[in-house]
Amino acid sequence: MSHSTSTSSIPSITPAAALLWLAALGTAGVACAQPATPPAAGTPAAQPLPAGPVRIVVPFAPGGSTDVMARIIAQRLGDRVRQPVLVENRAGANGTIGAAHVAKSAGDGRTLLLVQAGYASNPSLFRNLPYDQARDLLPLTNLASGPLVLVVHPSLPVRSVKELIALARAKPGSLNVGVPGTGSLNHLAAELFNLNTGIRMTSVPYKGTGGALADVLAGNVEAYYMNLVLSQPYVKSGKLRAIGVTSANRSPIAPEIPAIAEAGVRDFDLTTWFGLLVPGTTPRDVLGRVHQDVLQVLALPDVRERLASDGLTVVGDTPEQFAAFVAAETAKAARIIKAAGISAGQ
Repeated sequence: MSHSTSTSSIPSITPAAALLWLAALGTAGVACAQPATPPAAGTPAAQPLPAGPVRIVVPFAPGGSTDVMARIIAQRLGDRVRQPVLVENRAGANGTIGAAHVAKSAGDGRTLLLVQAGYASNPSLFRNLPYDQARDLLPLTNLASGPLVLVVHPSLPVRSVKELIALARAKPGSLNVGVPGTGSLNHLAAELFNLNTGIRMTSVPYKGTGGALADVLAGNVEAYYMNLVLSQPYVKSGKLRAIGVTSANRSPIAPEIPAIAEAGVRDFDLTTWFGLLVPGTTPRDVLGRVHQDVLQVLALPDVRERLASDGLTVVGDTPEQFAAFVAAETAKAARIIKAAGISAGQ
């Protein structure tokens, strides 16, 4: 387990569980500002948090995308609340160790959990989570989201998703797609593509993104779902060919790349997202105050520009909206994991 603290710089969830979330949230979202929009002039400022440092717990090691997101938010949130906001890394077990720590923390608004899309997979990958994801953690807001992009090695004779599907059907099981981590969003995208097209591309697991990217660049695997912004230099240099993004619609970052759904792949919509949660014991008024502070941060132009440079679009929804989103994403992940027979080995 990794556990480091630093000062910041720039069971499955069912519809019934979602209702429990919404009941717990109550009217907190009604009292908050609209998503990612600053309050009108004259609007009273949010009541200050209890005295003492605020912690954003990142359930992954320092340096990754979730850690970077936390540090972007932490600096500006500290300016807003006029108290230190620390980023605390508690890595291990696909984020469940850090999540368990926050689930058991006091609900006083001073401990937040920053998760990414893999959070929705954990109830299906780990049978004995050390917390109840629907009861012990309350969704606060979806910070930002963006698509992955399906890239192929240029030696592969395809220039579109339709051509890839046709080739995979002609050569069942012979095409490989690199996946960095069992149950990762990249893995779910690869398996959802198989399920929704009726083809079979073989998922080749890697311990991280570096190995998967290196092998698709070398032509050892034919395809890979990767970060859209990181793909751009390789696509522009001709080392990789981008054929589709995983979101329902095209990305403003690279509008020339069609959505995979445009090729007729039904119900294909998977995005990487980053969200904040708080302990399940957090009172409604505290939830509302923290939510308002975070929305103020997301409304800052420099924060929005920084996230856009990473291929992300600010969301900043209400706690109720984020709770419904997490429940839907968890159900979607559960369907893919079950249908594809994905196992984390635990």
